[in-house]
Amino acid sequence: MDTATHMLRTGRRGVLFEFQMAFQDLQSSIQRFDLAWSLASHDVVSRYRGSILGPFWITLSMAVMVLGIGLIYGNLFGMELERFLPLVALGIVFFGAASSMITEGCQTYVLAAPMLSQTALPMFTFVWRTVLRNLIALSHHLVIVIVVLLYFGYWRHMNLLGGLVGVVFMVLNASWMSMLAALTSARYRDIPQVITSLMQFAIFITPVFWPADRLNGAKHVVLALNPFFHMLEAIRAPLMGTPTMPHTYGFLALMAVVGWGLTFSLFAVTRRRIVHYL
Repeated sequence: MDTATHMLRTGRRGVLFEFQMAFQDLQSSIQRFDLAWSLASHDVVSRYRGSILGPFWITLSMAVMVLGIGLIYGNLFGMELERFLPLVALGIVFFGAASSMITEGCQTYVLAAPMLSQTALPMFTFVWRTVLRNLIALSHHLVIVIVVLLYFGYWRHMNLLGGLVGVVFMVLNASWMSMLAALTSARYRDIPQVITSLMQFAIFITPVFWPADRLNGAKHVVLALNPFFHMLEAIRAPLMGTPTMPHTYGFLALMAVVGWGLTFSLFAVTRRRIVHYL
């Protein structure tokens, strides 16, 4: 790294200057988005090098889990398989995607330490790398969603555009959570364990494999203030042909604006110290 770049990353010249440099980092990462895509693709390929099914091993294990939970919990809840199995499939696939973005975000800068210390690449590039890597994994898991929706006939009355809007909202919110995890984990190495525990807790209080209406409606505090419930609701309801709650999109939009605002501010004031934390 040349001296000028090192001074820009580590020297303090006021809050306004820090935000200017943070915006410049964001702009540079967008201009070099192909680099983030290449890094993410390489991560997926290298992770499953030598494997016969590659990332579809995870898809296969997820499909088995969906079938098992669908059959057993469906009987426990007294629900028809054609309604409960799609609910479980969509819940596990999309909650798993958001959860992976956040938990893997903890290692975003830690694993990129050698590159960050030797190059002047935009730091946002590594955030996009984590997000894109998980979107590639999600694209494989969508096989489960497609098969279930086709088999049970939901394709006839689903709102595909509404589901895509929900996916966009999920990515917008999971990505700032992933970046927040990356920033805090670079400084405090016990944060990954905390976030892993929180995500394990979240899956049980979120209607991933149980119907939300069994908790006295969507106004229940566990659901009304649960961001993961709203992420799932924005995707699952349109794809299953049911109306999305009116305030869900407003909740997700507000959360994205506030979340990205706070996370970007934290990035701006800590950007120059991230390399030293590593």
